[in-house]
Amino acid sequence: MIGKVWIGAGVSLMAMMGPWVAPAMAKPAEAPAEALPEVGTGEAVEREILVLASPLSGEALEVGNAQALRTTSAISIAEHLARTAPGVTINEVQGNPLQPDVNYRGLTASPLLGTPQGLSVYLDGVRVNQPFADVVSWDLIPTGALSDIDLVSGAAPQFGRNALGGVLVLRTKSGRSDPGFGAEVSGGSFGRIQASAQAGGVFANGIDWFVAGDNFHEDGWRALSPSRASRAFAKLGWSEGTTNIALSGHFADTDLNGNGLQEMRLLAADRSSIYTAPDNTRNRMGMLVLKGETGLARNLTLRGNGFWRTIHTRTYNGDVNDDALGQSLYQPNAQERAALAQAGYSGFPLAGESQANTPFPKWRCIANVLLNSEPNEKCDGLINRSQTRQSEWGVTFELEWAGHLAGMEHRLTGGLSYVRSVADFTQSTQFGYILPNRTIAAVDGPGAFADGTQDSEDALDARVDLHAVTSTFSAYALDHVVLAGPVSLDLAGRYDRVALTNRDRITPGGGTGSLDSNPVYQRFNPAATLSVRDHAGSGLSFSWSQASRAPSAIELGCSDPESPCRLPNALAGDPPLAQVVARTLELRFDGVAGPVRGHVSLFRTDSSDDILFVADNASGYGYFRNFGKTRRQGIEVSADARLGKVSLSASYTLLDATYRSPEVVNGSANSSNDGEGPGFDGSIAIAPGDRIPLLARNTVKAAVDWEARSWLSFHLDMTAQSGVFARGNENNAHEPDGTYYLGAGKTAPFAVMNLGVEVRPRKGLSLFATVRNLLDKDYATAAQLGATAFDAQGQVVARPFAGPVIDGERPLLNSTFFAPGAPRAIQVGGRVRF
Repeated sequence: MIGKVWIGAGVSLMAMMGPWVAPAMAKPAEAPAEALPEVGTGEAVEREILVLASPLSGEALEVGNAQALRTTSAISIAEHLARTAPGVTINEVQGNPLQPDVNYRGLTASPLLGTPQGLSVYLDGVRVNQPFADVVSWDLIPTGALSDIDLVSGAAPQFGRNALGGVLVLRTKSGRSDPGFGAEVSGGSFGRIQASAQAGGVFANGIDWFVAGDNFHEDGWRALSPSRASRAFAKLGWSEGTTNIALSGHFADTDLNGNGLQEMRLLAADRSSIYTAPDNTRNRMGMLVLKGETGLARNLTLRGNGFWRTIHTRTYNGDVNDDALGQSLYQPNAQERAALAQAGYSGFPLAGESQANTPFPKWRCIANVLLNSEPNEKCDGLINRSQTRQSEWGVTFELEWAGHLAGMEHRLTGGLSYVRSVADFTQSTQFGYILPNRTIAAVDGPGAFADGTQDSEDALDARVDLHAVTSTFSAYALDHVVLAGPVSLDLAGRYDRVALTNRDRITPGGGTGSLDSNPVYQRFNPAATLSVRDHAGSGLSFSWSQASRAPSAIELGCSDPESPCRLPNALAGDPPLAQVVARTLELRFDGVAGPVRGHVSLFRTDSSDDILFVADNASGYGYFRNFGKTRRQGIEVSADARLGKVSLSASYTLLDATYRSPEVVNGSANSSNDGEGPGFDGSIAIAPGDRIPLLARNTVKAAVDWEARSWLSFHLDMTAQSGVFARGNENNAHEPDGTYYLGAGKTAPFAVMNLGVEVRPRKGLSLFATVRNLLDKDYATAAQLGATAFDAQGQVVARPFAGPVIDGERPLLNSTFFAPGAPRAIQVGGRVRF
């Protein structure tokens, strides 16, 4: 159906271009071409199709700015985009408001290690996807310092790595753009307190300055989920004539608890409950950016930037040990009781401990740690720790020339970039047991850590000590050509050479079990856009683009099927992975009719060699491998209008995200797996046409702003989504049986409304209130299939079924886990500005 739409759209494109192209081609070649709008002016934003953005210049489609962020009172740009931007959705897999996965047209920018990253994020010309895993930490972006948020759709090769599905371009404020002083403070539900301040100005000698800082704290609406985030930003600039220079500094310190997905029965009993805890991430970041621009001649401009940043991330996660499910965790045997007594323990049972009378077993775990025998099977909990130290620096230069060539007007940009990063990554796993409050008690002793020394056939070595260096050299060029009158052509291309060096400090030398590798990835990616636009602002464009991404160090470190790993808790060997290549077709119409502006886009992105985490038969283990093809295609429609004192906007996105190649993956928690029987490990077969999990097929957004009085305004927005398939249900075939498999393997559709009210009693002072999830809807943004360690009362049940016993294994109880959305929350506060 969508293919037929594409054919019809192509015919329509030619028909619609006819009235413009024919007169334009009839003009003599020497006729003056239409003048290009100045980049950064309102005209450029209104005619964004004609301007192809680059890392250091240009405008794209604006999806937010400082005023819009104030209107929505969003705590992050991720929340703002999820509520307002067409085609953007979020999955709150981590369960923290500052750590969502952000999806745009089916491709993702996520803070979680192991998530395939398909979007790039640029802040003041610096790519802020982190070097080790290309993740995006939304908590580190200084929201209060942002002036503009632009979104480049489709594969955008000029932005380099990860720009498979689009690029988010962020620009910060300056003393020239935001002089004066402003402050804001608010408080509300779940102990949330926010405060921010900014100040800026311009001196007579051309120097401008700007500083901003913000702090976020909340207790969280779920159990054991407090978080805080502190960020600071400062910029010093100088300008004279066509020359301007700015030096900015960023600092962030965050401490976030996101306790992730919850099993459906436990969630139904208590929506604020958690599966296990803690799940803590601490980030500390510092960054310096020096950028400048100068006019070398009348039509020649030189731009450049240089940056340095360092990021220190620590995680501390308490998890269920899936390997203990199906095992006997209860009565310690004679050898284990002797070990406990020798270590000074008392109170352990001499007989009679069983699954029926011991909801939270621990003694066999402690004993096996002391004996260094089988803690991997007898301890139902794990403490996973990781630490990542990253440093990165780079430079980019652009030269732009505007003038006539071969009788046509051109804006030609050429750029060179070099970025080098160093990352040190360590991980460890310590055995423990689950406590009644769902936290994990770590156990000390000879077998405390999963280092492969245990006297067990299933002993695992979860240690990682990896040193990774990545060097990227890039050259790119863009040309905006006015072919004739309203017809223009944008061309772009970029060459990237990415060299990675992984060094394993535990098992050096390469081969299975070693992380040593030296892959080099090279590729040239082109793009082209043909546009027709009239003077009223309506227009049509057709684009084809290609972008790629090299595998990240973490994907290379977990790509050996002979040494599967448990993400994000371990890495294993590194057979080479191919680059992911995405090719996008987009047909876009922009129309203006009186006060109404609208756009319609048809888009298709085909990805080759997509990187997929394929689970191994051992539950929780797997490895990355190249997957054949995936496709994300659809239709996006949006419109906005201002009618007197009322502003309206709405959008609809149909996303058809599917696998296009067959694949076999682990499906232990999927009822359609090929295991020996219900509840046993098995695989599932993905067929072409199966929908990709966690991506909503239908998304509707609407908003209304009403300035009821000069001192009173209201904002109401709504987001509605269809349900998504759970991870683990990649074949879309899971059917619950109520015995071995619980839950539908997908989320339900939902609609969430948010209300804002602002009162301005005097100039420079405003009071506001925001109500999120106005109707207090229960909903979930993500889901996953998995074995559960608990019964409906929240007590540990390692062996939910006595039989059948096949090859010494028993069936497990599998369920659907959900990422619950936050209940209704109220925030009130005030702002001053002078």
